[in-house]
Amino acid sequence: MSLWTVLLLSLLPGAGNFAGGMLAEFGKTSDRLLNWALHAASGIVIAIVAVELLPEALKALAGWWIAAAFAAGGVTYILVEMGVEKLQSGGKNRTSMWMIYVAVAIDLTSDGMMLGSGAAVSSSLAIALAAGQVLADVPEGYASIANFRDKDVPRRRRILLSASFILFCVGAALLAYLLLRGAGEGPKMAALTFVAGLLTVAAVEDMLEEAHDAKSDTRTSILAFVGGFVLFTLVSVGLETVLGGSSGSGDGSGPGIESDLQSLQKNENGPDAS
Repeated sequence: MSLWTVLLLSLLPGAGNFAGGMLAEFGKTSDRLLNWALHAASGIVIAIVAVELLPEALKALAGWWIAAAFAAGGVTYILVEMGVEKLQSGGKNRTSMWMIYVAVAIDLTSDGMMLGSGAAVSSSLAIALAAGQVLADVPEGYASIANFRDKDVPRRRRILLSASFILFCVGAALLAYLLLRGAGEGPKMAALTFVAGLLTVAAVEDMLEEAHDAKSDTRTSILAFVGGFVLFTLVSVGLETVLGGSSGSGDGSGPGIESDLQSLQKNENGPDAS
């Protein structure tokens, strides 16, 4: 897969996020809708971690490496939050608003990392991730812009902030593809596990907290969370299965993702492993 193809695919998650933001910008918003959108976005983020990141990491990393990388990601998010709190002078309300932006930016960055490193393994994996994330990022975009509207951020700034999310995904995809394509599975999966730690803290501590501040939870809020998880799982895993069975490996031929991983493991074990 060429660098330009990777960059083109990396535009898709950001475009989905921007589309969701414009739905909130030019459509009707309310505290209840914001609560539902944030619950759906949290479910999507948890699905990214549970369905895409950690299962792949478990194939290549020892348990203690996963624990260390995940912990490093979580601690990094705490440090980012502390930095935002020091920079903001508007109090907790504005700090939580910017932490939603940080959470979505981290998620888009992880999308780019997954696309860039996935493209180094298999083109079908990269396509499945990109296609699945288009729909999965719409609720996050809606939630972020609805949150900014609720905090009375000017419209021009809201649109610019929504568009800026695209840069995180494209930039991360470029860096991941260039830096990780020649690396072994260990460094790639350690980086993704690090992102998993960031995303988990973002979903649990900031997105859900902001959802609760916007409006008290209902059973529909829970269903929105479950629906977000199910949406990402069905779209991402379903497309990956279809494309993995019909597409080839990195050069467009061959049996697909599983064959790539099996070949890698065989090469690591040596010629006599079979």
